[in-house]
Amino acid sequence: MADVGIGKGEGGKVNMISSTFGNHSNSYIGLRGVEDMGGGLKAGFNFEQIINMENGTVGVAADSPTWQRAANVWLGGNWGRFQMGRATTPSYNAMLAWDLMGLPNYAPATFSLGFVGGNTGDRNYSLFSYKTPVWGGFSAELGYIAKGDDVSGNASQNDKFDLGVTYVNGPLSAGAAYNKVKSYKANYGLGAKYNFGSFTLAASYQDSNNWSIPGAPGAVGRVAGVTLGGMVNFGAMSVALDVVRQLKREATFQNVVYKDKKYTDGALELKYALSKRTFFYGAYFRVEGTNNYSLGMQHRF
Repeated sequence: MADVGIGKGEGGKVNMISSTFGNHSNSYIGLRGVEDMGGGLKAGFNFEQIINMENGTVGVAADSPTWQRAANVWLGGNWGRFQMGRATTPSYNAMLAWDLMGLPNYAPATFSLGFVGGNTGDRNYSLFSYKTPVWGGFSAELGYIAKGDDVSGNASQNDKFDLGVTYVNGPLSAGAAYNKVKSYKANYGLGAKYNFGSFTLAASYQDSNNWSIPGAPGAVGRVAGVTLGGMVNFGAMSVALDVVRQLKREATFQNVVYKDKKYTDGALELKYALSKRTFFYGAYFRVEGTNNYSLGMQHRF
């Protein structure tokens, strides 16, 4: 998938953007394979790496691992699917079901509230996961990271449980997410979106604990808030507005709770589809009081 454009962040200059928070998605390339072993049993693998379209380098940082998006193997059948390796978390997959715009890089909830928790990203290393079959629109996914493995890019020496439950049936998509690293507070979120035809409405609530505070070793942050948004479709074009309001934003240090400023942020997105796999997009997104803009094009292949 290729996604490149032009953008401007608060206090910065206009520049080409690729695999940044201003793009709709990161550009990436990968390898996938599936073996059909008969009787409904299949095995497969998935490797994906981010590409910087500006200079052709791999990853978003100089020390990025080669397969930073995905590196996993799975076995599946009519009983569900079992997967091992680096992959998106069950919490992220549940969040994807309710997010208005499908979690683009500039999705306001991810900046203000995180991916259902401050101690995790959208992906985890060393993840064992099992996803059930779909029953009447319902499915569940359970993830586990063993003690001593890498929870979020930094060794934690704590095991982690991650659960996502989704309901996708007709115009309604809903999800609930819960995850907990041992010895830390739990994180959770829930939300839903409903497609009325030419109009889609989405809302969610999220409580994210265990944020690290830059420049304050030992301090632990907590952010909770709600999102509300709507999208209107005009044939090949769509316009979406998603707003997030932080209800709690605080930090705890040595058993003392310090309140911080709460923000109301959001994103306005315009998309125009040239085909099923190619579209133009424009976005204005406000992050903690800063104004950011981007224009780009995405092609899926």
